[in-house]
Amino acid sequence: MEETIGVTSAAQIPKQRGEALQDSAVRYAEERHWDVFPGAWLESVDGTWRCSCGDAGCPAPGAHAVRDDWPTQATGSATVARRLWAKQPNASILLPTGRTFDAIDVPETAGFLALARMERMELTLGPVTCTPDRRMQFFVLPGAIAKVPDLVRKLGWPPATLDLVTLGEGAYVAAPPTRFGASGAVQWACRPTAANRWLPDAEEIISPLAYACGREARRR
Repeated sequence: MEETIGVTSAAQIPKQRGEALQDSAVRYAEERHWDVFPGAWLESVDGTWRCSCGDAGCPAPGAHAVRDDWPTQATGSATVARRLWAKQPNASILLPTGRTFDAIDVPETAGFLALARMERMELTLGPVTCTPDRRMQFFVLPGAIAKVPDLVRKLGWPPATLDLVTLGEGAYVAAPPTRFGASGAVQWACRPTAANRWLPDAEEIISPLAYACGREARRR
């Protein structure tokens, strides 16, 4: 079951309900052919949610890798994914970037502004996540991490001035319905569908993203 939460006239976040983490992880591997691996999870300690890693100051409670060799643990096999989450049903779902997709990470306010512009421009989008720490990740074809800095410069923006980060090889994103900290779960701003199976190149969407991040930088 999904419930949509109104955010802007241009975008609504589909909220997933009642779907087990294991089912989601298996579906990502089976239907999207994304590699997945289990990460940390949240535990209730004296009525307070804490990260399973045990670090009271964990910067990403419930949504980070727990093993240094996570790149070798990540799997695109639905069977293996089912087995991994059977061992720890509460584990977060983490998706490595730099394999079947890269991700462009921006502040939520800039992300929704960019989504509105992309809608007007009739651009084709891939999946987009929205996290409880108010970030959004736009899925694009692999190789974006090498392209984006030059693309941003050509648009007239010094990359260091924008809160825009490209995640490629060696990084990962948390996938819905992973809970992140005490404020909620990762959700889809643009959920995976048959229509967006083919991802855009970073060059196709970088202009509205850079513009939105530039506006956000000036506002701050």
